[in-house]
Amino acid sequence: MIAVTDIEKSSAWYCAVLGATSGHGGLEYEQVLVDGELILQLHKLELGHHHGTIGDPALPVGNGVALWFRLVDLEAAADRAKAAGCRIQTDLHHNPNADHRELWLRDPDDYLVVLAD
Repeated sequence: MIAVTDIEKSSAWYCAVLGATSGHGGLEYEQVLVDGELILQLHKLELGHHHGTIGDPALPVGNGVALWFRLVDLEAAADRAKAAGCRIQTDLHHNPNADHRELWLRDPDDYLVVLAD
């Protein structure tokens, strides 16, 4: 679960990039699903509900966090990300340490999102 400033915008971004679907919808909370499987939860930054806030709204969101997603078809995800106008931090490249290919993006709240094959 990550805290975001705009649930609908973040949901649309993750669904477009990951080829996912909305599993909940709404302005306060979202579930991002791939093939019916929950892969990410989004929570409105400023809302506490019964558990308090997930993040501190006074601090930058996304700082120091990297979200990694392993994908079956990295090329298709890269095409979707580019078509959606996503901010690419590091284009498709081979990571010799992990011995796989990666694409590094920044989501609407500046979280680092790494797509790997």
